[in-house]
Amino acid sequence: MVSVGNAAETPIRPGLWEITTTSMLLTLVPQIPPEQMRQLTNLAKQYGLDLPRIENGAATSRICITQEMADQEIPSYLHVHEAGCSIKNALRTENDYKMDLVCTNPQLQGKGRAEGSFTTSESFSGWTVFNGRVQNTPVNEHADTRGRWISASCGKAKSPH
Repeated sequence: MVSVGNAAETPIRPGLWEITTTSMLLTLVPQIPPEQMRQLTNLAKQYGLDLPRIENGAATSRICITQEMADQEIPSYLHVHEAGCSIKNALRTENDYKMDLVCTNPQLQGKGRAEGSFTTSESFSGWTVFNGRVQNTPVNEHADTRGRWISASCGKAKSPH
């Protein structure tokens, strides 16, 4: 990993964050039959994930960012929630970051790219593109992500690691 201009980087504030992701794929969620949605929820739980609340094409979840995570050069935890995905070619320049995503698990195969920027220590915005297969269905997806710090206490929210 390479970093340029560390002195100008905005520190990321640890605590409870709300992450909102919008994409065309999420607008299809209301069309998923209830039985299939239960299966997806159970599959997510097997990977230790809670499915986010999805409304109007946006998925909202809350994550706990520890001090250790906040100190990381590249905030991969904001984009890689899927088990079996790895980060390649990660780069941070001041408040902007870029990374390639490679997913190789049975449910999710493909490659993507994530980029973002911290506007303050309590907010960021970014996007992800992904091209591959999700449960053997071809996917070519673009998602916009934004996050905001909510509180220093995480309560019952888990960290994504």
